[in-house]
Amino acid sequence: MPPRTSAPSPGRRPLVVTGDGDLLDDLLRLAAAGGTEVELASDPAAARTRWLPAPLVLVGVDQAQPCLRARLPHRPRLVLVGQTGQLDPGWQIAELIGAEHVAILPAAEPWLVDRFAEHGTDRPVAAARIVAVIGGRGGAGASILAGGLAVTAARARLRTLLVDADPLGGGLDLVLGWEQMDGFRWPALTGADGRVDAPALVRSLPREGDLVLLSWDRGDLLPLPAPAMAATLDAARRGRDFVAVDLPRQLDDAAVVALQAADRAYVVVPAELRATAAAARVAASAAPHCADLSVIVRGPAPGRLRADEVARALNLPLAGTLRPEPAITRGLERGEAPTATGRGPLATLCQRIVAELTGTATAGAA
Repeated sequence: MPPRTSAPSPGRRPLVVTGDGDLLDDLLRLAAAGGTEVELASDPAAARTRWLPAPLVLVGVDQAQPCLRARLPHRPRLVLVGQTGQLDPGWQIAELIGAEHVAILPAAEPWLVDRFAEHGTDRPVAAARIVAVIGGRGGAGASILAGGLAVTAARARLRTLLVDADPLGGGLDLVLGWEQMDGFRWPALTGADGRVDAPALVRSLPREGDLVLLSWDRGDLLPLPAPAMAATLDAARRGRDFVAVDLPRQLDDAAVVALQAADRAYVVVPAELRATAAAARVAASAAPHCADLSVIVRGPAPGRLRADEVARALNLPLAGTLRPEPAITRGLERGEAPTATGRGPLATLCQRIVAELTGTATAGAA
C-alpha cells in the first residue's frame, strides 16, 4: 500500500476527503499510479481551508452528507467516489454537493488515474496569496485597507488582483480613482460557474500596470453567485501573485467562498466601544471560515480604548494599528489611490503585510 502522505503546501495537490479506510487505500493506490501524491482530510472540517485551493477534490460517499451539511461552497473539478453499491442513487447527492462526476470503483479506476495524472504535482500550480479584509462596522476603513494592500503589492511588482465582494459598498473603483476606466465589472462575470481562463480574465478587467480590479458598476444591484467567486479566485490563484478581497460585513455565500480561500483575513475596527461590540458579531461569523483571522485597530481612540483591549475583547490576535491619516481621505476625493506614495502609517502596515504573505520586500517612498 502506498504511504499516506500529506502535502506540505495546501492547494498544490489533489484533496481526498474520506474517513473510509478501504476507499482511502484504493484512492492512494490510484494516485500513485497517476504519479502524484494527495492531501488527506477525514471530514469537511479538516477539508475546509484546502477545499477551494486544491486543483481536484475527491469526496468519498461516506462524507457526502457531512459536506452537504457543512455548506462547503460549490467548486469546479469535484468528484464523488464510492465502491459499487455505495452510490445508489449517486447522482442525487452528487448534484446537491456540486460534484461534476460520480466515480464508481472499480469500474472508474482508469478514469481516476487519468484525473490524478492531469492534476498531479508535476503540473504548474498557482502561487497567489489571498488576503481578505472585512470591516468591523460600517465606515471602518476596510475598503481603504484592501485598496492599500493591492496598490502596495503592485508597487512591489507582484501581479495583483483587487476584488470588490461588497455589492453595497461604494465601489473599489472609486477608491483607486478608476471609475472611468474601461473593462468588465462583476455583472459581466456572474454567470461564471467553472474554470475561468486567467489571462482572459486579466485582459477583460480594468488594469494599470500589475494591478487589476474586479469591482461593481453603477447599475442595478445583483446577487454575486458563489460559483462566480470560486471561479474567479481559482483563475486568480493560477494567474496572479497577490489577491486582496474586500468583503461585506454581512457574509453572503460568495463572501464565505472568499474567506475559505483566503490565506489570511483581517477585521478592521475603529478604537471605539460600540465599534468593538459590532465587530464581535462580524468576527464570530467570519472565524469559522478562516483559520487565520486577526484584527487591525484604527485610531483615533476618543475613549482611550487601547488596541490590545480591542483585540482581547474580540478574542483575536492584534495584527496592527493605524493612526489617523486625513491626507488619505483628501486624496480619495481627488482620485488618488491609498498607499500610492509609499508613505504613512497605512503604507507601512501594508508593506509589512504583503512582505509577510509573499516573502517579497516592498519599497517605501522613493
